[in-house]
Amino acid sequence: MLRIRRSADRGHFNHGWLDTYNTFSFSDYYDPEHMGFRVLRVMNEDRVAPGQGFGMHGHRDMEIVTYVLEGALEHKDSLGNGDVLRPGEFQRMTAGTGIRHSEFNPSATEPVHLYQIWIMPERNGLPPGYEQRPIDVKKSENRLLLAASRDGQNGSLTIRQDARLYLTRLDAGKAVGFGIQPGRAAWVQVLRGGVMVNGQLLAAGDGAALEGEEAVEIKGAETAEVMVFDLP
Repeated sequence: MLRIRRSADRGHFNHGWLDTYNTFSFSDYYDPEHMGFRVLRVMNEDRVAPGQGFGMHGHRDMEIVTYVLEGALEHKDSLGNGDVLRPGEFQRMTAGTGIRHSEFNPSATEPVHLYQIWIMPERNGLPPGYEQRPIDVKKSENRLLLAASRDGQNGSLTIRQDARLYLTRLDAGKAVGFGIQPGRAAWVQVLRGGVMVNGQLLAAGDGAALEGEEAVEIKGAETAEVMVFDLP
């Protein structure tokens, strides 16, 4: 079964400094029919205005992955980490037993456009942790590039869950995909452009849940950038 979550149907709030779209229930957006998918709990697309951001706040028992499409995001946390996340880099924060962090757009002129994903960990009470890695985006051109995995395979981020996150940048007419193992599922999130997912057209901001399917095939309807999750 393939179920599409259209961009326009997501929760949406524009606070001036923050323009946010929520695929699943989050903060002030609550929809009992969209509380997550498998171990995916949050899929937020955010645009943060220049010189604005999220002040120091806390999290627990969640794997938080951030990917910047445009602009830059400055991160500081209670573990002493401080980095600027830019396009072509993924960041993972294990909230575990508790971590506090802030996220800020350091530019005085340019907004930052990002996705933030929350994945439920394999167990609660993990030690807090942080990791940021650049990726060779050329390796994602018309192929699947592993960006995050349980074992950090091929230089990917290490996440504390039996899930795999791939990134691909597709030209029109090019296709990628993989077989979905029995008992597992896939989620496709279109970041830019448009694609066909198992024959269904998805545009930027759209997501698709695949359960009970033997495989996922993603074909560029135009130039596109896509995240693909292999989920327990």
